[in-house]
Amino acid sequence: MDQKVTTSHCELSITVSKPQGEAYADLAQLPVLFIHGNSSCKEVFRRQMQVFGLQRTCIAIDLPGHGQSDDAIEPGISYNMVGYADAMLQVMQKLAVESFYVVGWSLGGHIGIEMMGQSDSVKGLLISGTPPIGSDGSDMADAFLPSDHMGLTGQEVFTNEEAASYARATCGAGAQHEPFLGEAVRRTDGRARRLMMEAAMRGEGVDQKHLIETDPRPIAVANGANEQMVNNQYLLSLKFSNLALGQVHLIADAGHAPFWEAPEAFNVILKRCIGAC
Repeated sequence: MDQKVTTSHCELSITVSKPQGEAYADLAQLPVLFIHGNSSCKEVFRRQMQVFGLQRTCIAIDLPGHGQSDDAIEPGISYNMVGYADAMLQVMQKLAVESFYVVGWSLGGHIGIEMMGQSDSVKGLLISGTPPIGSDGSDMADAFLPSDHMGLTGQEVFTNEEAASYARATCGAGAQHEPFLGEAVRRTDGRARRLMMEAAMRGEGVDQKHLIETDPRPIAVANGANEQMVNNQYLLSLKFSNLALGQVHLIADAGHAPFWEAPEAFNVILKRCIGAC
């Protein structure tokens, strides 16, 4: 079920999948919130929503300036980790969901970590394609791999060719490509890319590396073994306070979006993580 939710940032589009008759305020199992990556949309989690939505409430949200959500009312306030996290928390408050698990891909994972810094409502987190970095940005060079597509991450204006290339690279060059992936990149408010990257380079928001090293809540990591944007060795070197399932999972034959490229393997990990929360 798709609907719009009013927040101080803008009108946000959400998709809700839940067992028939289940109410938000009376949930047998912890709801799951899915947050997509830069220049993507909530439909990228279709293969998780279809599976887990039969068992528990699942909510996927288009970030401000993305998908079917409106552009931000105040771009400088909304298009950064702090603003995105606040927007996500406002939606969950409007839905009267007091406790939930977050699955965040790439930018969505960074937002999930920021949400943990802002609220105790987040009971656990799975990140994919997301390297937690320190607040001064000094980890950037180690956390990310140099590539042409990484250079597009903060670029405001895309040509049609750049949009198509970015969509294919982020969701896996060898993965099934569907038209909505490219459409999502072209639809994204370009200011969201530029302002988000500028804020990240200034070190705004929670010190993500410190949070994952000190916060007792479980954090899971599920990356593609062939990740082309994030340095998996950097992730393996981090000292998580509570690394869910006891290891960083590297999914074979997958790149930056293993939940899309290898959904069956990814879903097995996610099932174990949310079942433990």
